[in-house]
Amino acid sequence: MAVVASAPGKVLLTGGYLILDRPNAGLVLSTNARFFAIVKPLYDHLKPDSWAWKWTDVKLTSPQLSRESIYKLSLKDLTLENVSSGDSRNPFVEQAVQYCVAAARATLDKDKKDSLEKLLLQGLDITILGSNDFYSYRNYIEARGLPLTPDALAALPAFASITFNAEESNGENCKPEVAKTGLGSSAAMTTAVVAALLHYLGVVNLASVLHQEKDTADLDTVHVIAQTAHCLAQGKVGSGFDVSSAVYGSHRYVRFSPEVISSAQVAMMGTPLPEVVLEILKGKWDHERTKFCLPPLMTLLLGEPGTGGSSTPSMVGAVKKWQKSDPEKSLDTLRKLSEANSALETQLNTLSKLAEKHWDEYRCVIDSCSILKTDRWIEQVSNPNQQAIVKALLGARDAMLGIRFHMHQMGEAAGVPIEPESQTKLLDATMSMEGVLLAGVPGAGGFDAVFAVTLGDSGSHVTKSWSSFNVLALLVREDPHGVSLESADPRTKEITSSISSVHID
Repeated sequence: MAVVASAPGKVLLTGGYLILDRPNAGLVLSTNARFFAIVKPLYDHLKPDSWAWKWTDVKLTSPQLSRESIYKLSLKDLTLENVSSGDSRNPFVEQAVQYCVAAARATLDKDKKDSLEKLLLQGLDITILGSNDFYSYRNYIEARGLPLTPDALAALPAFASITFNAEESNGENCKPEVAKTGLGSSAAMTTAVVAALLHYLGVVNLASVLHQEKDTADLDTVHVIAQTAHCLAQGKVGSGFDVSSAVYGSHRYVRFSPEVISSAQVAMMGTPLPEVVLEILKGKWDHERTKFCLPPLMTLLLGEPGTGGSSTPSMVGAVKKWQKSDPEKSLDTLRKLSEANSALETQLNTLSKLAEKHWDEYRCVIDSCSILKTDRWIEQVSNPNQQAIVKALLGARDAMLGIRFHMHQMGEAAGVPIEPESQTKLLDATMSMEGVLLAGVPGAGGFDAVFAVTLGDSGSHVTKSWSSFNVLALLVREDPHGVSLESADPRTKEITSSISSVHID
């Protein structure tokens, strides 16, 4: 029986750079871009001599990359050896496999151990699929002379094959990398694989936890294993907001203390992996997660300017270097940035509460403002409740302008393009459009992408305008749900939905 799990990509609305250090918070939105992992037995039946096996087989397939890797998993110490020809390793999935199997051995009762070993002897067949939204198809669209519109993206087949960036003539980038849109594909992929494996091996039961908010123990297990596997694959302990949103969906996030993963980092010292995993699961995971999502009748838009992706690690490195070289100025800038982040969070939470208390007036104000430029929003006020709503809308805009200002200042001081001039022009033009509440660069900034938050139905106007700026509006929207157990292979669902959407007159 195949298990299919999915996990969403993310957009970091606030908290760029600050989120790396406790106790700074960030607002992270999960999206409708999802990574899927399908786990099933590699062999239908146990072979007669399987009881004597010291290794079992693991097959990893990535249809979009036309790649298949075969591994041997040691049943003794859980090491994983790639026996495929060519260089087709996926360190994120490799770590996920090892840590999930170790978690199963460490936590399952004795009566479940036999069935676990039988599952392992049947081998693991893992397939990974990422929504098109994770990857850049801009070059593909331009090469065919198609307009830079969401319709051109929507016309692509689901889980389309992925093109590679061309190699430089001087031999640099000789290991081509897939062009991405900055939605945290590695975190979503790792989380989907971990969720599917842990459910398949019987460590968690996602079917019972996904529809209740109180008992999150199984989701917490997925989170801990996914964070650990992702950090080890990256070779560093990041903030973890991308994995956290892949597990739990949209929320306000404060990072965990990096020391909690230290036992995993020294696992190479000879401690059996199940013992390491048990220690990590029992560790003090002190991350904070508070409920948050965009207020009603607001839409997240993402645009791809087509100026090439930025390297987040090198930009973070430059900012850290600046912090060390000019501690006084950097502390002042980061403090002001943190205040602006908090102000935006406060205004958005206020709008959510106002929508709950005064829905009719809230909807009326949003509808009116969605077709007007900002300077005319205040004209829509006819009573105190509407005034409070418009005041919060304008407060959110002011906070966003403050965030952009301090992020730009930080980039200038550190010598990195956090909000490059080309992005500034685009964002200024976007924020002056009818119905636009916010516009900015997500996460660490750079050339990757821009985001906008629009009111009511104004999004279609913004996407058309972006096209005239040579910006491709993506099909990505906020979806506040985290990891999910799927009912079937998403490729069969896509076929079914496309058939059912055909209308016969």
